This record gives sequence, structure tokens and C-alpha cells, in this order.
Amino acid sequence: MAPEHPSPMPNSGRDGPADNQVLLSRLDDLFTALQADGRTVVGPAVRGHAIVLTEIGGAAELPYGRRTEVEAGTYRLRPGDERLAFSHTSGPQSWKQVLHPPSQRLWSADRSEDGFAVTDEPAPPRRLALFGVRPCDLRAIGVLDHVLGDGERYAARRAEILIVAVNCTEPGGACFCVSAGGGPGADTGYDIVLTERPDGTYLASSGTAEGEAVLARIPTTPASAADIASATQAVESAATRMGRTLPEVDLRTLLAGHRADPQWDDVAERCLTCGNCTMVCPTCFCTSVTDTTDLTGDHAERWESWESCFDLDFSYLHGGPVRDSRAGRYRHWLTHKFGTWHDQFGESGCVGCGRCIAWCPVGIDVTAELHALNAHPPTTAEDSP
Repeated sequence: MAPEHPSPMPNSGRDGPADNQVLLSRLDDLFTALQADGRTVVGPAVRGHAIVLTEIGGAAELPYGRRTEVEAGTYRLRPGDERLAFSHTSGPQSWKQVLHPPSQRLWSADRSEDGFAVTDEPAPPRRLALFGVRPCDLRAIGVLDHVLGDGERYAARRAEILIVAVNCTEPGGACFCVSAGGGPGADTGYDIVLTERPDGTYLASSGTAEGEAVLARIPTTPASAADIASATQAVESAATRMGRTLPEVDLRTLLAGHRADPQWDDVAERCLTCGNCTMVCPTCFCTSVTDTTDLTGDHAERWESWESCFDLDFSYLHGGPVRDSRAGRYRHWLTHKFGTWHDQFGESGCVGCGRCIAWCPVGIDVTAELHALNAHPPTTAEDSP
């Protein structure tokens, strides 16, 4: 079931691409223009043995000459074409870490003569440019906009962000964005979109007035019909080379009809309930709140941190956890992501990036689990895990 697109956030670029495609030969010119607008650029860079998302000062810090080998439980950097900066696939981080930080202080309080003086901790205003956002992650940002967009802190961060997307021409072994309802080409949600060409130049176009203004300030040349056609063909070819697929059925109905399927016990024998899949997922948004005080009791703070539904305490109510089995916790996660997310938000919670497959330490593959469920007859027993 293909997800519906969520409602737009401010500066989300959801008015779609304009017919203003140009050729860009130097990414540094784009960096210079973004930085001249007072923006800090966050993009992919090699750190250790992975490509991570971090603040970068120029195009030279992009992962030129690196591609990735990705499979279930496997992520490896490999040598690639030195002219290309975006021949890699999704790394262990997503843009969720920028929009919905792993940990943030909500407020602090200090003892006063009248009790406590509480100080709110607003989201720091930072003008950012997210550089190199893939179409799957672009859709994930749209999902977060839908889920968290009415929150004051999230909206404050989101309003200051400009997005430079990059169309995908080299899908990885764990990718399945097409069968998840998306594709390797960005359609909406960006300010500027790039398509990397084999010679290391870029086809560029804008999706918002702000993106158009940035492109107008840097050296470009008009793209020919042949330039546009070759870039389009490269993206369309990527759509036929996905490493994974989802079952071609209504997944919400499939999951609702297999609550007591023995497949849940099968996956529970392998699952470590470590929560890696939820941490790397670009749309998982659950948090917990912790209150702390210093030794004197004069200062207190409230912190919000990412949480995982695989944590035994996540479903804790008075007397114990609601989901105390590994099978039950895995079933809850998968059913929410592909099924009941539709009931809550009118779309799927999965964009097909494949991170949960690659970064599962035991190589559990959500697409394989869904295919296994689809191969079984529906179950109606009440004693589900």
C-alpha cells in the first residue's frame, strides 16, 4: 500500500519542481551561496568506517570515491568513482537526528524563595541546509512533519531548514523504496534537487522560491533536452534495481489477519530486542522523559530522549509491561510501521530506506518477514504473543 503524502510544513517545498533545470559543475559554488545566507551545511561525510551526517564546510568533505556494500546485517565502505560524491546509500544516521534530536532538555528549574523558578529550553534557532537528502529520507522528513509538525520545538527547527535533495542513481542491496510507495527520484519536499551525472557534474532544479534564488546566484548553464533525458533515464533505471521488495498486498490487512502467526515466534528466536531498527529508522519518533535533580535538590531538569518500543519498560503500566515477550514487541513494531500507522496518520511509517535491515546485528529483514507472513494463511487465534 503506497503511503499518502502528509500535509506540508512551512518551507517544505511541496509545491513541486519548476521547469528551471540547469547544469552545475562545482558543488563548492552551492556551498558558498548557502553559507552566505548564514546557513550551516549538514551533509554526508566519511567518519571511521561509515558515512555519517555531520556539519561540513565544503564539497571536499563529501564522500567522493566511496560507495557502500549493504545487505542484511552488513554495511561496508568500498572504493568508487573518485568523481562522484553520492554513489553511496543510506548510512546509520538519518535526518531525524537534526529535526528530532536524540536528547534534548525541555526545561530546568531552580529553587527560589517562593518555590521553584522554571526556565523553558526552546529549540535553538539554527539556519541549516540539509545537503544530500535522498528521496527516501525526503519522504521520511514528510512523515515526521506530519507526526510532529504541530509541536513547537519541531516546528521551530523545521522552519529554519533548507533542503538540497539528491536523486538516487545507485540503489543498495537493502533498498526497497519503490515497493514502499516511493522511488529513487524526488518529486516534492525539497528546495533544490540535484542529479549526479557520471562526469561528476550535476543537473539541478529548484522546488521553492528560496531554492530558485540560491541557484540564481551561482554559475550554471542551461540544461539541454539530452541532459535532462539522460538524468531521467539514470533515475528510472535505479527504480528497476532495488535490492528488496515488499509483498504486493494490502499490508495493513495482512498484519491484522496474522496476529497469532507462528512467524512471530520464529523471528523472536532471532531478535535481540536491541532496538537498533528503531534508532536507525528515519520515522520512528517515540521518546521518554526523565526528571533529574542535583544532590542539593536546588536544581532540577527535564530531558526528552529517544525511546524504543523494543525496550521492556516501554509498555510498562502499573504491575508490569503490556508486551513482555520478544515476539509481542517485534509484532507491535512491524504492525505499527506497516499497518496501524495508516490508522493514525493516513500513510505508511516505512519509506523503504533499508536501514533497519542493514543495521540489525542478526540480519533480520523486514521484507522477508512480511513475505513469510503473506505465505501463511490468516490466523484467528486469540492467544497471540
